[in-house]
Amino acid sequence: MAMNETLKPPPPLSQTGLRGAVVGDTRLSSINGEKGELIYRGLDIHDLASSSTFEEVAYLLWFGTLPTKTHLDEFRGNLNRHRALPPELLVLLRDLPKNGTPMDALRTAVSALGLFDAKVNDMSREAQLEKALKLTALVPSILAAYHRISQGLEPVAPDPALDTAANFLYMFTGKVPDAQAARVLDVSLILHADHGMNASTFAAIVTAATLSDMYAAVTSAIGALKGPLHGGANEGVIHNLLEIGDIGNVDAWVEKKFAAHEKIMGFGHAVYKAYDPRATELKRIAKAVGASAGTTKWVEMTERMERAVWDSKQLYPNVDLYSASVYYTLGIPTSYFTPVFAISRVAGWCAHCIEQYADNKLLRPRANYVGARGVEYPPIAQRREDVSL
Repeated sequence: MAMNETLKPPPPLSQTGLRGAVVGDTRLSSINGEKGELIYRGLDIHDLASSSTFEEVAYLLWFGTLPTKTHLDEFRGNLNRHRALPPELLVLLRDLPKNGTPMDALRTAVSALGLFDAKVNDMSREAQLEKALKLTALVPSILAAYHRISQGLEPVAPDPALDTAANFLYMFTGKVPDAQAARVLDVSLILHADHGMNASTFAAIVTAATLSDMYAAVTSAIGALKGPLHGGANEGVIHNLLEIGDIGNVDAWVEKKFAAHEKIMGFGHAVYKAYDPRATELKRIAKAVGASAGTTKWVEMTERMERAVWDSKQLYPNVDLYSASVYYTLGIPTSYFTPVFAISRVAGWCAHCIEQYADNKLLRPRANYVGARGVEYPPIAQRREDVSL
């Protein structure tokens, strides 16, 4: 370095979306963005995706260890006893304005759940675990019921013989899913269950840190997940595929997007500088479910898009790229892609809330004020009329 050069200070965190800021310690999940690794409680995501179930993963996140068969059976039974919606909540879902989205309905219904819990403000660990069970059990029931109601159909009661993934598909469609479809969704739920300090998880723990209740914290998380830069990205992926229409149009479409300096949903990540390990697993199951359904068009188009984007910008895919074709091939409507994300991530949100409550400190960051100073107060008669709000 030349003598007259000076080191530039790093940009303020406000200019980097808080990248690199640490808000606390966690034992739940860890991401190695450079190597493309994700672990839950020390267990590699690939091992969990190949061998585990969503219920096992939820148990792992909440209790710190994988369950024995006895514990797993008890845990599944506890989830099943909470799956049925309160009748008053069904009335609320029927009365919601018709112009809302499934995410709007979910946010409203989860907030309302707190009104039906007599122990809503009980901060004991036992009460927190009970709330986590209710939330994880009821989110899929809420979404399935809302879908049925919006189609002019009656909600389907949950089947205690089915797990979370199969129950959701059953309540959503009215038909018991085949084993492969249920397993594909189950693996997807495993992959989305937790992912470090993402935007929705951060929203949840900020709310929990005020010692507000878990329903309020999860409502905050759902609000954050709704945004297209977070959970809504997979909807953007399928809209792109539908717009492209055919695999032969992919390369030209990608070239046109980049020429216009537009981002393409499903690529790049705030943390991963390597291949997202969740995308690896979803790519595998997208091929399997496509072959089983007799249509591999969407996954083939997605692979072609992946190659075209890499050739142009060297961007890796993220979890949203292949989850879109998985959900679409399963027959899940596009407007429910992000809600299905919430069915999984609620287990992680609840785990982070439990962890936050156990050693709570109010999260109160500072802001870097860059506004004016020393402004004199003008009498109202001297104020400009052309200043807009």
